[in-house]
Amino acid sequence: MNTTAHDLGSRAYAALLAGDWPTLRTLLHDDATWTLPGDHALSGTTVGADAVIAQMQKVADHGVQFRLERLLTSRDNLALLQHNTGHRGDVVLDEHLATVCRLRDGRIAEIETFADDVPGMNAFFV
Repeated sequence: MNTTAHDLGSRAYAALLAGDWPTLRTLLHDDATWTLPGDHALSGTTVGADAVIAQMQKVADHGVQFRLERLLTSRDNLALLQHNTGHRGDVVLDEHLATVCRLRDGRIAEIETFADDVPGMNAFFV
């Protein structure tokens, strides 16, 4: 097991759950990117660590509940398998995600999210 990637993933997820944005920011490269699928207010590629953190805050502000199912590591990278849920009025979010983090020099350089219910994301994040 790649302890460095696993530890980084654990720290990043703990910071996300706690809303500890300053700690999460320290785990990102300044030029980090995050790509979300779909055609909604948060989809596309966000560039720059501060913008990535702002995007994560928007997801959290929508009342999304994050549940980590598995933390997977490769030789150089990590993936978070998650089950995210949320309610906004009559709209329900119930999705499974794989969030792949490509690492560089012990920090997150790229994040790409894969979702099983992109139409559900589109309806939730309007």
